[in-house]
Amino acid sequence: MINAYKQLKSELRAELDRILEYWANETIDREHDGFLGRIDHTNKVITKSPKGIILNTRILWSFSAASNYLGTDKYRAVCDRAYHYLKTNFKDSAQNGVFWELDYTGAPINGRKQIYAQAFAIYALSEYYTFSKDEDSKIWAIELFETIEKTAKDEMNGGYLEAFNEDWSPISDMRLSTKDMNAAKTMNTHLHILEAYTRLADIHNSDSLKKSLYDLVLLFQEKFLNKENHYELFFDLNWNLLSSTISYGHDIETAWLVIEATKRLGNNQLLDNVEQTAIKVADTFMKEAIASDGGVINEKNLKNGQVDTDRHWWPQLEAMVGLKYVYELTDNEKYISTSLSIWEFTKNHLIDHKNGEWHFRVDENGNPYTEEDKVSMWKAPYHSTRACIMLNTAS
Repeated sequence: MINAYKQLKSELRAELDRILEYWANETIDREHDGFLGRIDHTNKVITKSPKGIILNTRILWSFSAASNYLGTDKYRAVCDRAYHYLKTNFKDSAQNGVFWELDYTGAPINGRKQIYAQAFAIYALSEYYTFSKDEDSKIWAIELFETIEKTAKDEMNGGYLEAFNEDWSPISDMRLSTKDMNAAKTMNTHLHILEAYTRLADIHNSDSLKKSLYDLVLLFQEKFLNKENHYELFFDLNWNLLSSTISYGHDIETAWLVIEATKRLGNNQLLDNVEQTAIKVADTFMKEAIASDGGVINEKNLKNGQVDTDRHWWPQLEAMVGLKYVYELTDNEKYISTSLSIWEFTKNHLIDHKNGEWHFRVDENGNPYTEEDKVSMWKAPYHSTRACIMLNTAS
């Protein structure tokens, strides 16, 4: 089984090259600068599509992280392009933060300040600074951290508010997307603040940053984690639960990201606690989320038992990373075995061997949803490049 796991890592290493080449070759917007906003299932460019902050920060993070991992300048031009486009077009120099969306020419069309987006900008800028040593990118990342702490932190109840208007005034509709609940505080946004602050801590030695990271770890242990070893998703301002749906991909992604965050704190007792939590979450995940074909299903409503059996691309990747962490904690080969089955499913059903990249999702019979895009606000190379790197990196 160990040999099979080595083979999985080797295949993921090769997949990393394929993913990077796809994005470097297919997504550059040579007419209007930056990157194309949308490419459909068959690789057709949808012209004049808006350009979203999530796609663009994830491209910057992905190519910077891959360049750092590979120790190469091969993708320097892509990294620099992504950074300069982010700084020139998405940065709100007047009121701080980053805009949510631009039109195809690069002009802002939605200036709302989603905290999720500010966090991804920090994550990407921290990674880019590590690659480029561009001091301006580091300064900007720290400024965004300070902006989040000043404007979005709930000093009374803990945690962070979800969104604001362009001028940072309160906003009534705080949803990250139309698929989400309109909630003041969400697990998903807190997860990516945690992720961003973890990476920022590698380049910025700050007591206030570490304190915020510590508080976030406690929130995941004490507020988001439920007794069934799932992370609850939507809350009001006072931490009253608003939803009964859990996301399997977010469960296993959170398990390993909280471990990484805690490692930055130098608190061995807390690290032991979150590692024990990760084992419980992973065991529950394997019991509930893995279908008979090896794929990871999407969601479950804990109240009525309704299950979304679609297999999205990103939970497969986060599962392999999360299970790697738990395997290294336990030395139990059941986590390897599960990762291997997930990868076999992924190779057979989610990687698009004809058109390149990966399908956004497939149904319970392995059929892709052809209306889903290859490139869009929510379809970026971040989960895939990260998994390919993490599975080949020693903890």
